[in-house]
Amino acid sequence: MARPGGLSAFTQADLRQLASFLAEAARAEILPRFRNLGDGAVRTKTSTIDLVTDADEAAERLIGARIGAAFPGAIVIGEEATGRDPALLDALDYAELAVLVDPVDGTKNFASGLPLFGVMAAVVSRGEVIAGAIHDPLGGDVALALRGQGAWIERDGGARTPLCVAPPVPLGEMEGIIGTTYLPEPLRSTVNGNLARLATSAYYRCAAHEYRMAAGGHCHVLLYNKLMPWDHAAGWLLHREAGGYAAHFDGTPYRPTRRTGGLICAPDEASWHVARDGLLTPSA
Repeated sequence: MARPGGLSAFTQADLRQLASFLAEAARAEILPRFRNLGDGAVRTKTSTIDLVTDADEAAERLIGARIGAAFPGAIVIGEEATGRDPALLDALDYAELAVLVDPVDGTKNFASGLPLFGVMAAVVSRGEVIAGAIHDPLGGDVALALRGQGAWIERDGGARTPLCVAPPVPLGEMEGIIGTTYLPEPLRSTVNGNLARLATSAYYRCAAHEYRMAAGGHCHVLLYNKLMPWDHAAGWLLHREAGGYAAHFDGTPYRPTRRTGGLICAPDEASWHVARDGLLTPSA
């Protein structure tokens, strides 16, 4: 199995093993608590829309323990552990092998009893995302991506369905998933005012499923501003390996070490420019 050493040391077998840890955590720690959270099991972190539950913490502990045993020397950077020790994120810049873990992505949905949440992990080597896994606990499958080797949905038994982004369309035909909650003003008002330029827009409070939708060709544009790496690294690679193009608002490439500057994902570079101009440019 893989050891610290970057892309050449991380294989499809390793990625499947990582995905199995996400599925195990979902079965053991997440699904038994879904619509079954007791008193005190849901807590506020930075705001009323930023929550943590007993499921988040228990799943992260299980996944971290499995990664530590399977990949000795790998640095595990979990969302909840980083909340207690933000310095953990510094390892992304230098670690030969770091694993970002989002134990329950879409915690607000999970805590509300909505069946739209996921479990995510991304493998990072020296600041570069080299593998990603997004498990759907209720659907029972996992979206996988390995840098340079494509992206696919894998089901029990190993059956695969390749992922491919949607074909390019004009701005007025684009379907977008647009997160404006964390945009600063006046940009937030500008983007909200421009949403009618798209065919449709939505926001599901769950990057795991939003990235899976975009990578599977079920929408055209994703827009985010708050870029915590556990929310985006796996999905960004999934989208890229499915043929998509993404960049920060200023056009620079996505890096998991950058937490500001926004992110737009589109089917190709030309569509990215159309979407950026259409959404970020104030109306005349």
